Amino acid sequence: MKKQKSIALLTTVFALSTALAGCGGGGNTGGGQATQPSGDSGGSNGGGGGATEKIVIATVGPMSGQYSDYGSTAKAGAEYALKQNQEKFKALGFDIQMLTQDDQADPKQGVAVAQMLISNADVLGVVGHVTTGASITASAQYEQDKLVMVSPSSTGSNLTDEGKKVVHRICARDDQQGSKAAIFAKNQLNVKNAYIVHDKQAYGQGLADEVKKQFEKDGVTIAGYEGITAGEKDYSAVINQIVAANPDMIYFGGYYSDAGILIKQARDKGYKGVFMGGDGYDSSDLVKIAGADNANNVIFTSTVGDLTATEEGKKWISDFESATGNKVGIFTSFGYDSMNVLLHGLEEAIKANGGKKPSREQVLDAVHQVKDFQGQFVKVTFNEKGDNEFASVYVYKYENGEKVYVGEAK
Repeated sequence: MKKQKSIALLTTVFALSTALAGCGGGGNTGGGQATQPSGDSGGSNGGGGGATEKIVIATVGPMSGQYSDYGSTAKAGAEYALKQNQEKFKALGFDIQMLTQDDQADPKQGVAVAQMLISNADVLGVVGHVTTGASITASAQYEQDKLVMVSPSSTGSNLTDEGKKVVHRICARDDQQGSKAAIFAKNQLNVKNAYIVHDKQAYGQGLADEVKKQFEKDGVTIAGYEGITAGEKDYSAVINQIVAANPDMIYFGGYYSDAGILIKQARDKGYKGVFMGGDGYDSSDLVKIAGADNANNVIFTSTVGDLTATEEGKKWISDFESATGNKVGIFTSFGYDSMNVLLHGLEEAIKANGGKKPSREQVLDAVHQVKDFQGQFVKVTFNEKGDNEFASVYVYKYENGEKVYVGEAK
């Protein structure tokens, strides 16, 4: 009896893993399962009474590990958008499902996830990846099979500069974010000299390089430029150099986990100047790591604006939180708009294909041609590179443990 049960179980597991083509290495949160509306499943009847065809949209980012806040918030927004559109696509004869995958913000895992998604013929688009490093490596795989991606948050300039047609993003690039951060620091914070640090990763170093370039252009003195190893717990070597130089500002290109440690250790050594970074600082965990007092007046730029600035934005937040039980996080809004952009392209491809299920290349072409699409939070027109012509950069700071909106970076 046990042997029969074991065979049955193995058969079930094999069938499931084959259908989902799950990501190897344990990098799969939520089992990589397709997200379906309550009480619905693939092959259900459409509005016209006929069987629906399945179409899968993947959402990929770090769902586990120290950067999981970025992936999980983008996924929550994407899932909300997909569920709002399922009935519309059902009327067209299609059952739209979502498949979530965890790339752990790891470029190697990004490749593994991309290859898995490519092997699933029902996947016609990807919302993601969330981080630049994983997006770059994954995009090389998607390009081979014309599988379109729309990233809510990968800001690295070289992502779209490499010339891959599949790559699209709705957020601003690092050269926009970095240059505007430097201009803001000089003009609004009166910074005369700065010490620049980065985490040696695609996002962090790319952002730091852009800040350095703009500072040099504007005559701000670079007191030092150093790379650190992300994930370490003691940065005293570089902090001692910084404290000795006593710059007006420390700019760190990297994520909140390392930024929080740098801020705390620098403050403990008596540094009183300004800290600044990019949207990698946008996490309440930075305040927990650095300490609320140490985080006061830490400045950061973001590609996402203030969602509470309008009554419409406040209502959307309320509706989202009521419907999902989730709090709005850093990339919830752009995960939502990225999914809506991709679904808009998918709908256009279906129409252009006479109502039939389109190919990946047809969906890619339709997304690439998106012009003046008004999302909930950002307007989208993709240029030839796949960058959004309407992307902007915004400034925030931490005050008494809370994130405070400063304004648009000019």
